[in-house]
Amino acid sequence: MNIFGNLYFVLSFINIMFAFAVIFLERRNIGVTWAWLMVLLFLPGFGFVAYLLFGQNLSKRKIYKAQEAQLHNMALLVEKQIDVVAMRRIEYHDPVMEDYHDMIYMNLQNGYAFFTQDNRIDIFTEGNRKFDSLFETIAGAKHHIHLMYYIVRDDGLGRRLIAALSEKAKEGVQVRFLYDDIGCAGLSKHFFRPLLAAGGQACAFFPSRIPYVNMRLNFRNHRKLAIIDGTCGYIGGFNVGDEYLGLDSRFGPWRDTHLRIEGSSVLQMQAQFIMDWNLASRIKLNPIEEYFPLPIHEGDAGVQILSSGPNNDREQIKNAYIKVINSAKASVYLQTPYFIPDESLLNALKMAALSGVDIKIMLPAVPDHKIVYWASFSYLGDLLDVGVKCYLYHRGFIHAKTIVADGKVGSVGTANIDIRSFKLNFEVNALIYGNTASKLKKIFEHDLKHCTELTLERYYSRPRFHRARESVTRLLSPIL
Repeated sequence: MNIFGNLYFVLSFINIMFAFAVIFLERRNIGVTWAWLMVLLFLPGFGFVAYLLFGQNLSKRKIYKAQEAQLHNMALLVEKQIDVVAMRRIEYHDPVMEDYHDMIYMNLQNGYAFFTQDNRIDIFTEGNRKFDSLFETIAGAKHHIHLMYYIVRDDGLGRRLIAALSEKAKEGVQVRFLYDDIGCAGLSKHFFRPLLAAGGQACAFFPSRIPYVNMRLNFRNHRKLAIIDGTCGYIGGFNVGDEYLGLDSRFGPWRDTHLRIEGSSVLQMQAQFIMDWNLASRIKLNPIEEYFPLPIHEGDAGVQILSSGPNNDREQIKNAYIKVINSAKASVYLQTPYFIPDESLLNALKMAALSGVDIKIMLPAVPDHKIVYWASFSYLGDLLDVGVKCYLYHRGFIHAKTIVADGKVGSVGTANIDIRSFKLNFEVNALIYGNTASKLKKIFEHDLKHCTELTLERYYSRPRFHRARESVTRLLSPIL
């Protein structure tokens, strides 16, 4: 009994120390603080282990400092553009972009998101079209292929991609593949053998230094980028695996949104890849001219590539979402597989709805992660009460992360509307201005044909058990 008493004392002391760290040292968001205090209080044996694995704070660590120094020229361009935009000396090719001058300036200041107006954009909402386009672009690569994906499967699509990359590597094309260690936890190291044998490179982001124990497992590189020859880039929600082609019987058709971009914005995608690669790999990548060719495309889409991550506490993508919502005069259409907003985003949606803006939110009808899905449902009642309309997509699984306001400005990328994406994941989104945003609105309206509306009456008629589990999971939503 004395042994157990001593053990309990030790565990209680450790919990108190971690509680002090959460409250006084980390200076976290109050919701996150209370969530961790609950875990430490009610799970004394497990709480401190969970905190070690999931509770670290990277925002005070300058993990990209050396990489940012390497990209000095890009930083100078951004600083120069900040001055030009601040003095309103920028010439907008599309009058619509003038209406979003303040948003462009905010993203420059808050996220170093260089604004370009010469982009040509193709939108993919179906996996076969996206990957057919990617394979075609890979086949035409002359100098380099840079890929970054959160999830890569050892299945038909995954092996086909490795085979295509290996062929290009044999031709002398530089091939680099960056994947997330947690997202690809079940992927065998042998998977990349053909690529490595052909002269390509593959690297895991934040890999485990101790077998089966990853102290950074809470910080995941959720970005999905492909840059070919510095002139063409892909960004969006699709990972690599057969389920993203609609071949998984559990989900059926897979509905996602991905962009193919040609134009100057690809150069910022390239810069982000180089920083992530150099953070993860021992073989560093120097930002030479061949990776940043002068753009020759004559598109007309305005784009800002905006990145965020746990290394920075500014929450750049979340702030961009709020700015898009606040800019709306008529409508905001939002698609996300997970919906766990913080108070600031929730209030932005409420205020917009109460101001007469038509707010529509689309979620999957069938979840892939039940606990997160239950927590998501707990937030919908607050929005339904103020006139927000919610829709459940039932033609397979919707994984798209898009928002569009008035059909004039929108975002497509990797960040969900949840606290994990805002604070814990490394994410990247494309903010788009003008005609391409109007296409996002039309795509949303088409998707409504495959939805059922979640009305107030239907929401409040949920079984009590469902309400109870949603309430419990909501308490933990800041750390899900």
